Amino acid sequence: MLKKYFSLLLFLFLLNASFLPFGKTSQTEKMRWICVEGGSLRVNGSTNVNKFNCDITGYSNPDTLIVYKTVAGTQLEGTVSLDIGHFDCHNPIMTSDLRKTLKVKEYPFLKIRFLSLSKFPGLKPLQEDVKGLVEIQLAGVTKRFDVAYKISMGPDKIIHLLGTRNVNFTDFSIVPPRKMGGMIKTDNQLAIEFKLDFRQYD
Repeated sequence: MLKKYFSLLLFLFLLNASFLPFGKTSQTEKMRWICVEGGSLRVNGSTNVNKFNCDITGYSNPDTLIVYKTVAGTQLEGTVSLDIGHFDCHNPIMTSDLRKTLKVKEYPFLKIRFLSLSKFPGLKPLQEDVKGLVEIQLAGVTKRFDVAYKISMGPDKIIHLLGTRNVNFTDFSIVPPRKMGGMIKTDNQLAIEFKLDFRQYD
């Protein structure tokens, strides 16, 4: 009788565990990353006559990312918000055009929401290639993208996260800008590169 009682308790425990919220007690490893000063976002593009690059530098908002491993995979949670009004294309006219194209007055921030990683990062001096999934919100439109990361940790214990991804203006329902009556046309594709630095917080 006692054996049957314990068997029933074990069955109820296992049944309850299977319905626990995802990412809670199933966590096996967890890290908290706090963003430190020095992050940047660069956008590389081209027109039918030349190439251009625009960037936001000195990003220092104290955003937090949480990395944790579960039986279902490695999750990466957190959001960074970059002020589009800080974009600098190193040319006043081009800078103004890009901000206007991205609807800076209506939607002043480009947001990157981190969702997952292909594996739990080892945090070594040598850059490690990791895939990830993010949501990018721009000009009022949100899209999901796969991102290629390079992750490393320096001798000062600063975690370096470099992410790259090609996107299109039209992914966000934006018409690529034109100038001089359409004689100068901006290509639809943009190469986005963001660099963020973190310190691990236990």
